[in-house]
Amino acid sequence: MTTYIAQFTAKHRIIQIEQNSIFIWRQEGGEIDETLLSDKITRESSVHFYQLVAGKGYEIASNDISVTVWKTEPFAG
Repeated sequence: MTTYIAQFTAKHRIIQIEQNSIFIWRQEGGEIDETLLSDKITRESSVHFYQLVAGKGYEIASNDISVTVWKTEPFAG
């Protein structure tokens, strides 16, 4: 297994705050599938970020979030 780090930006369709962050994950070696990575970031990070920002009274749908991955590389930290 290799550990990777990604720099990304997430945008919500309605909420006017961008999430600029990093994401660390492990996978078997090989090519990084950016579509699968974006989906993983949305599920494991961005939905929770926007739920925290919006509060309990607003349901966050993952299809309202778009993720742009700017850079990925192996991480040894």
